[in-house]
Amino acid sequence: MADQTKKLFEGFPDVSTEQWEQLIQKDLKGADYAKKLCWKTDEGFVVKPYYRAEDLDTIPWINALPNAFPFIRGNKTEGNEWLVRQDFNVTDCRIANEQAREALNKGVNALGFRFAANAKVSFETFEQLLQGISPETIEINLMLSNQHLEAFDWFEKWIAKNDYNKASIKGSLNFDPLTRYVRRGVWFTSQQVDIESVEKLIKARKKYPQFDVIGVNAHIFTNAGATIVQEMAFALAIACEYVNLLNEKDLEVEEIASAMRFNVAVGANYFMEMAKIRAYRLLWANMLKAYGVDPQNAKMYMHATNASFDMSIYDPYVNMLRTTTGSMSAILGGVDSFFVKPFNAVFEPTTVFSERIARNQQLVLKEESGFDKVADPSAGSYYVESLTASIVNAVWELFLTIDQEGGYLAALRNGNIQKQIKESAQMREKNIATRREILLGTNQFPNFSEAIKTELAANVLSADDRRDAKAEIDTIVTFRGAQQFETMRYQTDVYSKTNKRPTAWMFTFGNLNMRKARANFASNFFACAGFEVIDNTGFKTIQEGIEAAQTVKPEIVVICSSDEEYADNALQIFEALKNNAIVVLAGYPNELIDTLKAAGMEHFIHVKSNVLETLRQFQKQLGVTK
Repeated sequence: MADQTKKLFEGFPDVSTEQWEQLIQKDLKGADYAKKLCWKTDEGFVVKPYYRAEDLDTIPWINALPNAFPFIRGNKTEGNEWLVRQDFNVTDCRIANEQAREALNKGVNALGFRFAANAKVSFETFEQLLQGISPETIEINLMLSNQHLEAFDWFEKWIAKNDYNKASIKGSLNFDPLTRYVRRGVWFTSQQVDIESVEKLIKARKKYPQFDVIGVNAHIFTNAGATIVQEMAFALAIACEYVNLLNEKDLEVEEIASAMRFNVAVGANYFMEMAKIRAYRLLWANMLKAYGVDPQNAKMYMHATNASFDMSIYDPYVNMLRTTTGSMSAILGGVDSFFVKPFNAVFEPTTVFSERIARNQQLVLKEESGFDKVADPSAGSYYVESLTASIVNAVWELFLTIDQEGGYLAALRNGNIQKQIKESAQMREKNIATRREILLGTNQFPNFSEAIKTELAANVLSADDRRDAKAEIDTIVTFRGAQQFETMRYQTDVYSKTNKRPTAWMFTFGNLNMRKARANFASNFFACAGFEVIDNTGFKTIQEGIEAAQTVKPEIVVICSSDEEYADNALQIFEALKNNAIVVLAGYPNELIDTLKAAGMEHFIHVKSNVLETLRQFQKQLGVTK
């Protein structure tokens, strides 16, 4: 009988890193290791193809415990409980109250109320909004564009009127003039008055230790196209700017920090976002320690939601997959509360169905998947710990450059922060245009049969620019990565209401595997522009294919076969059909390119194509756009 005490892998010899590397180099057969197997992130650091236990040797926090400095493993000693939050857009306080109370009956335990920019709120409407909701058991978060001091006064008056226990009141008032400044270019009133308002709020909230009044809205940077490192460095710079400005007014650093809440957005980069949440807590804890705060009081309170940047209006149910992935990252990373953005939130008012699905995404993760049972389950993972360390180092380096400029406000006035974000946004847009970054259903594997028949609001397809006419500085805009592709496809949908929808017709012949692969590639390529796609099983002869194309009369004919077949047949097909259709070759056969171009062939689609620009050219050539 086998020894039951023997460990599973005891019978296997240890394999050193050197041995692994030798085997990998052998398998690569001379190929460049770094190019083939290493991944350089948008953040600028390199991710290796594998990690081992020895990679943890240089990580200083590896033995940290949950709810212990530097809080990389979260703020809870046991488990991973978080608040399931739902946000509501408030135009009518009575309706918002009814919606909120209904959500509370369906599993939510945190509420967010976002008031319209022009909303005029009074104590009476405030009372209507919160009627029947207990702030002792339910977290209440208020997001206003103005009237922050008045709102806090009303909140206090409402608490006193209902005789609630002040120490148990949970929630936040998201006052963040520093982030508003980079979005709009102006203060609410002025820098001095706004910071004085923050000071007043901090002093007033002393009686409410679980109610935060300063918001650090990092999601603005995420949705403007910033990298994770930029987002974190700029958000932490904002937090330090608040500490420095308010510390000058004789407020204690611990008092200032305890009034802060970081509001972050998570994308679909699963492990990177998980590591980001952990890195945030560690960096902030160490910063507060450097300020002289007792390490045990150096916690970060973090609320998260899904990044709008990743969401799309075409094939919108894919948004559910994106938001689930982001939710898992944030929750496993240890956020304190989370709001799942409904799948249709970026293009229409949310519905009962979309809100129910969004709520249930979290409830399933909590009640069926048990994500609330284990604190920081990624702790000790060779990859996640190493990724966290890479993020920490990169963020700290960028933060120090901002600090050397004089801090957040100085870097804004120099235009350095805005410049970095805009460069990152342009890089992200280029990556999406060339499919280096995939948005499923938008720039890859679109729904061929989908068409938007109703008129879209202009803001759905444009960036959200909130720059004030009196802006003092350059500002940043938020947008969605899918918007350029969506605009292009929507133009086809609009054109097709009064015209025949352009057709891309696959001329397939020859090598079975290559014709199928290239037809599949080309079909997905042209469907991204909303063109009708017609695939064919393969023509027995070139003449048969030519005759079929002349009968169907498509606007675009795509030749699909192997490079070897192209050598004998591509020119024949092109010459036969060039006067009646745009003839495109799927692939880029280097040995034939000069010959094909000399004969007049202009269009080649391949994995290195700029999909967006190429499709825009076809639209223009077909008269879809001018």
